[in-house]
Amino acid sequence: MSFRHLRKSFGGRKLLDLGAFAIGAGEAYVITGDNGSGKTTLLRILAGLEPAEIAGFEFRGVPQTHGSLPEDVRHDIVYVHQHPYLFHSTVAHNIGYGLAARGIAGAERRRLAQQAIAWAGVDHLRGVPPAKLSGGEKQRVALARAKVLKPHLFLLDEPTANLDGEARAQAIALIRQLVQDKDSLLIACHDRELIELPGTRRFHLENGKLIEA
Repeated sequence: MSFRHLRKSFGGRKLLDLGAFAIGAGEAYVITGDNGSGKTTLLRILAGLEPAEIAGFEFRGVPQTHGSLPEDVRHDIVYVHQHPYLFHSTVAHNIGYGLAARGIAGAERRRLAQQAIAWAGVDHLRGVPPAKLSGGEKQRVALARAKVLKPHLFLLDEPTANLDGEARAQAIALIRQLVQDKDSLLIACHDRELIELPGTRRFHLENGKLIEA
């Protein structure tokens, strides 16, 4: 994904005023910045969830019009929220929901969901109502739900925020695996261990500008 200029304002305040930026295939990027600096807004814009002024927007080398992204492009970008929403059903249903929405047949959907469940290490949570999952367990389910869709770009918003101990370590291990597998990632975070993951490029968002660290 690349763009030549991205602007976003709220009222009279200019939150983002970015020049050229590109996310390379198979590369991982970490964006840091103070609370309120615009990290979440930037990820939501790139996911097509929020409008902005963008010039020269491209995805996988094809020019796009932001705000009217075609369905195949929207399918290729997955945004994982800091506080993932899970349906009041089952863990397996949550992980397979996106596949069902894309018309994947039942047997294949269950096979792919099982692979994602195994990858995230949440098989033991199959019988646990999503409302009873801890924050770390919800984050792992959300990462599995994203991975099963095999997107070309993961957008991860503070994936270890409010996690500590084993839960944080488990989430970081999954993200490290995505980086090692050469998935394309853009991660907004404050977590020092994520910031220092090998194989990532680091940027800092300040006063509406992205500066490579």
